[in-house]
Amino acid sequence: MNQVVHTTDGQYFDSHCHLTPALTGGVESALDTARVNGVVGFVTVGCDRQSSIEAISLAAIHRDVYATVGLHPHEATHGTASIVDLLGDSDMLRRSKIVAIGECGLDFYYDHSPREAQRQAFAEQIQMAHHYDLPLVVHTREAWAETFDILRAEGAPSSTIFHCFTGGQEEAHRCLDLGAYLSFSGIVTFKSAGDVQRAAVACPLDRLLVETDSPYLAPVPLRGTPNQPANVRIVADAIAGLKALDRLDVAFATKSNANVALRLGIS
Repeated sequence: MNQVVHTTDGQYFDSHCHLTPALTGGVESALDTARVNGVVGFVTVGCDRQSSIEAISLAAIHRDVYATVGLHPHEATHGTASIVDLLGDSDMLRRSKIVAIGECGLDFYYDHSPREAQRQAFAEQIQMAHHYDLPLVVHTREAWAETFDILRAEGAPSSTIFHCFTGGQEEAHRCLDLGAYLSFSGIVTFKSAGDVQRAAVACPLDRLLVETDSPYLAPVPLRGTPNQPANVRIVADAIAGLKALDRLDVAFATKSNANVALRLGIS
């Protein structure tokens, strides 16, 4: 069941979600519920050709939805040739509301694609971000060392976002040293996620983003249920508690950071 708070306070921004029919009640219902809960923007993320096309289509019909085009490490065997034509030229990028390349990176936990294919796809998407002057959305799991190696070799784009940050303070500082943003998901509410919580506390407020990764990773107290974009306020509020900040300050800061990191041009 969708959790409805019926409030207009705050301006929460879900910097990373997957607007798919798997969302409770479907995409339109999930968006409406989130808006009622004070969520003013959504980035729906491409993981392969089809999901990237769907993201672009949703961004075209919703003023508050933006799209990315990417090849998730699980899909690396498809090759970046399967997505590059979706980017078109600079005029097409503006019209389509494509705001970033990704999610892309390395996932050595599942290894759904061979590691060499993951490395190649990641490097090529970093190159795409440079070529199109777009931010980069990074997925890394059990692969921190190689993620940093490839970013160093290719050059981290000027706006790089580590989505669903799951590292500790050491990884956080290395990301921040690259000039990157850290995006925290519902994992930050898990009792077992002490390292992630400490990283959130250490992250400067102007480099912090919040996300749901819907329909995955529902936060406490909704863990185990399908996640939805409305729950980004739970993530932001949890971080406010960890950092001993006012929840509305965190809401406005993370919205502003998304605006800057993704060059959205919203007020």
